[in-house]
Amino acid sequence: MEKMWAGRFAKSLDTKADDFNSSIRFDCKMYKQDIIGSIAHAEMLCKQRIITKEDCDAIVDGLSSILADIDSGALAIDMGCEDIHMFVEAELTKRIGDAGKRLHTARSRNDQVALDIRMYLRDNSSDVIALLKELIDAILVKAEEGKAAIVPGYTHLQRAQPITFGHHL
Repeated sequence: MEKMWAGRFAKSLDTKADDFNSSIRFDCKMYKQDIIGSIAHAEMLCKQRIITKEDCDAIVDGLSSILADIDSGALAIDMGCEDIHMFVEAELTKRIGDAGKRLHTARSRNDQVALDIRMYLRDNSSDVIALLKELIDAILVKAEEGKAAIVPGYTHLQRAQPITFGHHL
């Protein structure tokens, strides 16, 4: 897929620099949040009369179909894109035409990133909390097992008074 800024330069970007600038390998996991946030953004643009109802309907239908296709495996995320936003916007424009380009109105990439990350963390924080509880439980089991083992304690990276391994954990 051609980069959004590709027409600004005579030569293509070095592949190492392009890879460094690309976040698609990380942010592809936020495709649902990106699409849901984009649907809300399109609806706001329509409510504020920035885009027409027809464009809004086309954008929402297009985004919904992209989400369904990614979820079903019918559409693979193009890892050649710079980020998930670029992929979704390009796919949307391919499906519905110029109306897809209006989705970016009144919103920066930074706005999209901030929203996607916030929604992703909200959606996944309960999983992280559950995993942290499992980790704490495992550490407590090991601490109980090591309550009689004496090891050197440390302070300021230097050995200090002896403590139990359980206390250390």
